[in-house]
Amino acid sequence: MHEQRTYQADGGMLVLVPTPIGNLEDMTFRAVRELKEADVIAAEDTRHTRKLCHVYEIETPLISFHEHSSGTRLEELLEKVRSGKKVALVSDAGTPGVSDPGWAAVDACRQEGLTVTALPGASAAVTALTASGLPTTSFTFLGFSERKKKKRTDLLEEWRTARSTLIFYESPHRLDQMLQAAFDVYGPRRAAIGRELTKQFETYVTGTLKELAAWAADTEIKGECVILIEGADEEEAAAAGKEWWQELSLKQHVEHHIEKGHSSKQAIKQTAVDRSMPKRDVYAAYHDTGAI
Repeated sequence: MHEQRTYQADGGMLVLVPTPIGNLEDMTFRAVRELKEADVIAAEDTRHTRKLCHVYEIETPLISFHEHSSGTRLEELLEKVRSGKKVALVSDAGTPGVSDPGWAAVDACRQEGLTVTALPGASAAVTALTASGLPTTSFTFLGFSERKKKKRTDLLEEWRTARSTLIFYESPHRLDQMLQAAFDVYGPRRAAIGRELTKQFETYVTGTLKELAAWAADTEIKGECVILIEGADEEEAAAAGKEWWQELSLKQHVEHHIEKGHSSKQAIKQTAVDRSMPKRDVYAAYHDTGAI
């Protein structure tokens, strides 16, 4: 156990400094001051951060710290904090440590009892959540979704009965795949997309997952996106720990998915996935072909 009293501590410090997610005016006075006062700025991309420093006349030396940095670079950062220096950590945009490698530096400092503090500031996840119209009393941030189809489906299934609003980051060229996968698992729940947040072409799209999946399939999308999905209702959450479809026949199971907005083909496929059985057997039962 270790208790940190941040501003009574002597010695070095790691300071997490949020940077704008698009609009440079979202830089706080305190963030600018901390970057100016730091002995060094550890940046995810020094080229990107150098532009920010130029705007705010910050002359602090920059070093790189990103997901491909070696253990040597982490040790270098730790040694600076051990020796009494202030190291400011920034990501390309938003709060460092959230879906970026900054957490490794924080963890290493905590393991040694070194002082760490974080400034409040920009976060795409929270920005999108507060403007989405979805419940904010409880939310779960899941970062970037899995790229491979099966892993993405497994992740969505894992959180199917969660009551909290789910938040994902997604790249524009995979947005349609993610939304379709979410619809296949969750049905027509309410959802929202936040794109190009705080920038000139900021866009919010709200509706059901079915509507958003269709929109994404027919729209050329640019810029990183935040996806927000309504949590499970009481009926879905009550199914946790047991298979909700156990008391349904195969035909009723398929009809349940159709009522949720799926086509019969999609419903048959999803039923087969739910029950881990051949799709042809579900097809036969639904169409009453006598095959099973």
